[in-house]
Amino acid sequence: MAAGASLAPGGPDPLRPQSPGGMAGGALLALAVHGLLVVALALSVSWRSQTPQTFSAELWAATPQVAAPRAVDSAPAAPPPAPPPPPAPTPRAAAPAATPTPEAKIAIEKARQDKEKAEREAAEREKAQRDKAERDRLAKAEKDKAERERQAAAKAKAEEQARREAQQQRDQQAEAQRLARQREDNLKRIQGLAGASGAPGATGTAPKDAAPSASYAGRLIARIKPNILLTDPVSGSPSADVEVRASPTGSILSRRLVKSSGNKEWDDAVLRAIDRTAELPRDVDGRVPPVLVITFTP
Repeated sequence: MAAGASLAPGGPDPLRPQSPGGMAGGALLALAVHGLLVVALALSVSWRSQTPQTFSAELWAATPQVAAPRAVDSAPAAPPPAPPPPPAPTPRAAAPAATPTPEAKIAIEKARQDKEKAEREAAEREKAQRDKAERDRLAKAEKDKAERERQAAAKAKAEEQARREAQQQRDQQAEAQRLARQREDNLKRIQGLAGASGAPGATGTAPKDAAPSASYAGRLIARIKPNILLTDPVSGSPSADVEVRASPTGSILSRRLVKSSGNKEWDDAVLRAIDRTAELPRDVDGRVPPVLVITFTP
């Protein structure tokens, strides 16, 4: 208490804590220490580099020495021991499958779709090729069939034509024979008429006059002329003479244009009309003249 009483009034209280004076002094002291440390390190280290010196030396032996001969073993050398078998590989545990990322899934799906599309297109191309081959085969078969049918039809037509020509030739030969017989009959009848003495109206067994009656020409024209058909009227006054041969019954056997009218259309119409008539009328005596020359005018 006495010491405390001796302190001057108004001075600092030694019992109270001192206020901090700042960090400036400590920082300066630390920087000074570190600077001294750097200077000491720089002085202790030698910064010069020296090139190392190289030396060479040769070694010589005093006397040459010969190597001792290799000892020969009397017993055969034992075979080297077999190497131990390699250790069996230890099975490795399968690595866990990595979970694919969404991008990998998309790529895998796209690759699968592309593969399916390529397979589908290949199948469609193969099917199209098969269909085309089948169509070509059917078309070729149809074409071959049509060609065979055409050849068969042509062969049948040729055979029919040959048959018709042969039949026509036989008919012509038969007609020629018939006409020859008819001519012979006419000659015989003419020869018989040459010795006849009766009149046209006479009766009896003697031969009669072979000439037709005066009205027979008009009857022939009346029978044939209605069958003359023309598409266009005929100009002028053409006159065609046609020889007609008939059987005793009146059937027309043949007709032949003896004198043309100069108008082919009229000549053809007259011949067609005779063909349509087919049978001549009988004369007043009931006979039909075997050969007649008829003149046709419009």
